[in-house]
Amino acid sequence: MSKKLSIQVSLNGLSFCTSINQQITAINHENFGIQLTPEQILHKIKHLFDHHKVLKEHFNTINVVYQNDLYTIVPKPLFTKESLKEYLKYNIKVLENDFIAYDELELHNIVTTYIPYTNINNFFFDTFGTFTYKHISTVLIDSLLTQEKNNKSTSVFTNINDSTFDIVVIINGDLILCNSFGFQTKEDFLYYLMFTTEQLQLNPEEFKLIFLGNVSKDSELYNIAYTYVRNVSFGKINNKLNLAEEVQQFDPHEHFVLLSNF
Repeated sequence: MSKKLSIQVSLNGLSFCTSINQQITAINHENFGIQLTPEQILHKIKHLFDHHKVLKEHFNTINVVYQNDLYTIVPKPLFTKESLKEYLKYNIKVLENDFIAYDELELHNIVTTYIPYTNINNFFFDTFGTFTYKHISTVLIDSLLTQEKNNKSTSVFTNINDSTFDIVVIINGDLILCNSFGFQTKEDFLYYLMFTTEQLQLNPEEFKLIFLGNVSKDSELYNIAYTYVRNVSFGKINNKLNLAEEVQQFDPHEHFVLLSNF
């Protein structure tokens, strides 16, 4: 029997997903309502593991996804391990004792450089022994570039989280931009979306806006975007999902990252 666990960690929420023999058996999300510190997140994770029976089971594979804005994307030909701090310091404040990790996207000639939460990594190591971890941008870019490899149009993907969103722009199958923004209102979201597309000289009458994550057709984010962008839709996962009856109420785009990481 093959049992897998995928966990998505952010400062304002936690999600996990489990599968048995490739069938998705549980999906859970907790929104904290406010942004916490990594220390407070660790406390939340410990509470989660204490109170969810399914997390006490043995898993053959454990995947962790870190969702934060402490990252940058580097073309593989320009990447060296010795320059990890150099890549990040122009975008974020890097402390002397920060541990910097990187994910290689071999098929796409890209490297994601980022800062994971070391205290949470240590907890997972103590709990599971062996696990793998990635940055959310790695999962998004890998999944979306694979989907779009034969697409000759312009696609703008927005992965909506509780108070942040990731934006990935792909034109003619090539990655043009990947960035993350915080927002509090629908107007904040619209501003960052339209500013980004304007800087790339994209026409809202022509590009496709594709929503992923915590968003529905009834949400204010969808409605305000639809007012300004002609082509708006929801994303799909490449892999055909085998969902147990108890999780079939979830839309695949809602947990795109978790499910793509299986």
